[in-house]
Amino acid sequence: MRRIARAPVTTLALALVTTAPLAARQQRAQATDPPLPDSAAYHLDGLVVTGTSVPRKLSAMGVHVTVLQGDELRARGVVRVVEALREVAGVGVVQSGSFGAVTSVFMRGGESDYVQVLVDGVKVNQPGGAFDFSGLTTEHVERIEVVRGPASALYGSDAVAGVVHIISRTGRGAPAGSVTYRAGSFGSSELVADLAGAAGPARYGFTLARRDTDGILEYNNQAENQVFNGFVLLAPDDRTSLRLSTRLGSRSYHYPTDGTGNVVDLNAYTFGDEASVGVDLSRRVSSGVEIAALLTSYEMEGGSDDRMDDVADTLGFFGYTSLDAMRRSGAEVRANVALGRIGTGTVGVEVETQSHRSFSESSSEFGASTSRSDNSRWNRGGYVHLVSDVGPVALSGGVRSENNERFGRFLTWQAAASLAWSATGRLRGAAGRAIKEPTFFENFSSGFAMGNPDLDPERSSSWEVGVEQSLLDGAITLDATWFDQKFRDLIQYTFSPPQPGDPNFFNVAEADSRGVEAGARFLVGALSARAEVTWLTTEVVDAGFDQGQGATFVKGEPLLRRPGRTLGASAAWTPLERLRLQAGVLRVGARSDRDFTTFPASAVVLDAYTLLSAGAQATLLDARPGRPGLELTLRGENLLDVSYQEVFGFAAPGRGIYVGGRVTFGAR
Repeated sequence: MRRIARAPVTTLALALVTTAPLAARQQRAQATDPPLPDSAAYHLDGLVVTGTSVPRKLSAMGVHVTVLQGDELRARGVVRVVEALREVAGVGVVQSGSFGAVTSVFMRGGESDYVQVLVDGVKVNQPGGAFDFSGLTTEHVERIEVVRGPASALYGSDAVAGVVHIISRTGRGAPAGSVTYRAGSFGSSELVADLAGAAGPARYGFTLARRDTDGILEYNNQAENQVFNGFVLLAPDDRTSLRLSTRLGSRSYHYPTDGTGNVVDLNAYTFGDEASVGVDLSRRVSSGVEIAALLTSYEMEGGSDDRMDDVADTLGFFGYTSLDAMRRSGAEVRANVALGRIGTGTVGVEVETQSHRSFSESSSEFGASTSRSDNSRWNRGGYVHLVSDVGPVALSGGVRSENNERFGRFLTWQAAASLAWSATGRLRGAAGRAIKEPTFFENFSSGFAMGNPDLDPERSSSWEVGVEQSLLDGAITLDATWFDQKFRDLIQYTFSPPQPGDPNFFNVAEADSRGVEAGARFLVGALSARAEVTWLTTEVVDAGFDQGQGATFVKGEPLLRRPGRTLGASAAWTPLERLRLQAGVLRVGARSDRDFTTFPASAVVLDAYTLLSAGAQATLLDARPGRPGLELTLRGENLLDVSYQEVFGFAAPGRGIYVGGRVTFGAR
């Protein structure tokens, strides 16, 4: 399975090498690049493309949106997407150990599978919302748009607490590229090559990266990640645009730990190969009507391998292997219609199919046992959205009807408004309803756990209100948002079904989440800084089947692994044109967890911690015709070497120092 999945990486890498000279020749033959039409997907300068049916200015968004620029992240030495998200208000990150371990994002106190993740418009969550952020890196990123609040009215299932949209970069002129190498602590090394430019009516960007580390534990803790990203925008005329995107990844993670964090295993590891493809074609058929079609596919194959450590490893359950293959394919057609002074209306339909195959085998002194499954389901959705600007008021809203093969029809909605009371200040607010479909395991499992095909989707309702104000001619910008969310029909597992033969999964639990997200941005001359703070309160309203203080859900108690207070701040200073210095601090408050070394599990509190990072970037040579450029980078992470845990029993990385160099070709 892995060999087959890795083949496209090699093929597309060769395509990158062989087409680059052709692109360069085409570019030299083209005196100027024709401008792309306004509908060119995801590359509308100054506009946000996530959270509303058509691109809008950030100042017109009624929901809380943060835009992270890829160039800024790379200048700071931020390699992984989760490191960028840690500093965003309303976002919590949990990494279960070393580099490459499963990494989850909790937004506004919601579950880790309540965040819709898009890569160039392609949904890359597993069916049911789960997503492992450990493999997402920043080398190809143009920007990351983080939208809080329910967005199922536009994106369907999984967009319960928010959306993270990663948008790839392309070039705009003559071909330009770079090769970057960085190495440092924990036996880490990374090699990145990229090429971007324009050729006639097309703009393109390709990136190939490989990263390796020995990990933080004494043995069997290596991690490897290989990624290819390709993005092409084609505008044959001023009415038509075509976007082609692909992401291919292959990774492995070795873990010597058991389920409680003890270092005991010599050869256990997980592996995964993934491929996402998106094709987005839009055509402006008249001055007031645009038709677009989007085709997407996301596939993932992977599993785990924990065979017997040696010939003496024959007691108990001493071996386990698994293979999983997941695929979700979608087709969407939408029409944007100008409605005069009313605004712009969007009507769309979407069809998606999901499939999941799995096989596992356990080896024990009692004999071998196997399990397999092969299931699929479909979903159909239709939606209507409207955006409107009436004087100082910007409005947006819409409804979506889901027709799912398992849970039937369900209606979601969203409404948002932004009121500019002056040229420097505005008030905004939003409300909505969202859903998350059950996982395949919850719907279809058999054996030790019996799935429930009649589960309803988990659902949430939410509202927020925010204020923004700029001071000193834009040198300082302040914002604050209050939000309130209710999570209902949460799915839980029970060892003891109500009746013999009943399934083990039911919609029974409830929880609430509320809090404040506040931020400040500062820009004066060569100095820039930003800070974002989160105050979060979560509470279990109905514990469902859970009982006892060691249960996952305890009525009246906070949800697990959500810190109540978080502060992220960073600053950058450019004292010289060729030198940039930066520093950052992350303060994460205490949070509840469980100690699973005991039975039943016991309640524990993970201590608060503060992480300090710093770095520098120096340009020694600028790239010129016939001469490459050269940059050197230095970055330190967790400089105080703080010992902390984000999952009880699993240590997080200590101090890390990384040095790198970047050779550039062509003008960017």
